[in-house]
Amino acid sequence: MRLVQKAREVPKRKRQEVEELAGLFKEYPVVAVIDASSLEASLLQKVKYIVSKKYGNKIVIRSTKNNLFLLAAKIAGIKGAEELEKRIRGQKVFIFSKVNPFLLYSQITRIKLPAPARAGMKVDREIAVDPMDTKLPAGPLLSAFGKLKIPTKVQGGTIWIAKRTVLAKPGDTISDDLASMLQRLGIYPAEIGITLEFAMEGGLVLEAQQLKLDVDRYASDVAYAYSLALSFASEIAYPEPEVLKLTIAKAYRKAIALAAESGFVTPETAEAVLTAALRKARALVAAMGDKAKEVGIEPVAVAAAPAAQPAAEQKPKEEEKKAEAKEEEEKKELSEEELASGLGALFGGP
Repeated sequence: MRLVQKAREVPKRKRQEVEELAGLFKEYPVVAVIDASSLEASLLQKVKYIVSKKYGNKIVIRSTKNNLFLLAAKIAGIKGAEELEKRIRGQKVFIFSKVNPFLLYSQITRIKLPAPARAGMKVDREIAVDPMDTKLPAGPLLSAFGKLKIPTKVQGGTIWIAKRTVLAKPGDTISDDLASMLQRLGIYPAEIGITLEFAMEGGLVLEAQQLKLDVDRYASDVAYAYSLALSFASEIAYPEPEVLKLTIAKAYRKAIALAAESGFVTPETAEAVLTAALRKARALVAAMGDKAKEVGIEPVAVAAAPAAQPAAEQKPKEEEKKAEAKEEEEKKELSEEELASGLGALFGGP
């Protein structure tokens, strides 16, 4: 008698799940993976709410089994399905996004929730308690307050904190007693957030460190690149209105300088020609030293600097300079989202 093993029928619910995931793979160009091993359900709900409110259906967050996720990736025929299979281990939550991976990482990882202090945790900011009714019953707990040097009084059968007390300063380490007391008082000095492991777009895997933008450094790099491009464009007279203004001004200065050196006199160049000639004459007299006096040449007196303008006249000019400086600074400032969008474009993101 031969035994025949029946093919295992896949439950309808799982088949539908795989079909939906495959559809998401085809519709959304970016896939990101969240480590869910210690993910708080309340934090995930908050992330879903904020992302949905800001981006609508451009970002979809799904909790599903790893094997269904990987099967859907193969069925959808996406690039990098094999790479996903190597990486997906343990508890994960998956993000499907039409937002570029840099902006996605920035938005997801900035969402935080207050968390209780843990013993051994380093403090990055001051932790203090203000005078208040702790609602804790008087009794053995009074000694715990005393151990932490928190002045108390008993009123109405509960423990009151008598005055503001600093419990920890930046750099301090949280002790077991302090961690327990902070939790009793409902003080949550720590924060928990999402750990986004990596993102993938078009088969290209981007690690978390690659997705994290150093906004200040990128802003500086972009501003520097802009200044170099503008300088080069003005040299070659690139036909753009903003560039041509600089090109014409630079050409005018060079023309005046050439006229001054060659002695070409026109109503526009006369002052520059005479100033250059006077400068050369002074240099020659200085080089002759005492011999200049022997031949009857007296050193030419240096013209006095123009008198300072009255404050009333200076103020408008100062304000004008400040306004110009502020305008220039505003042009250079780049938001994190603009930078992320720009970098995302390099990888074909929306």
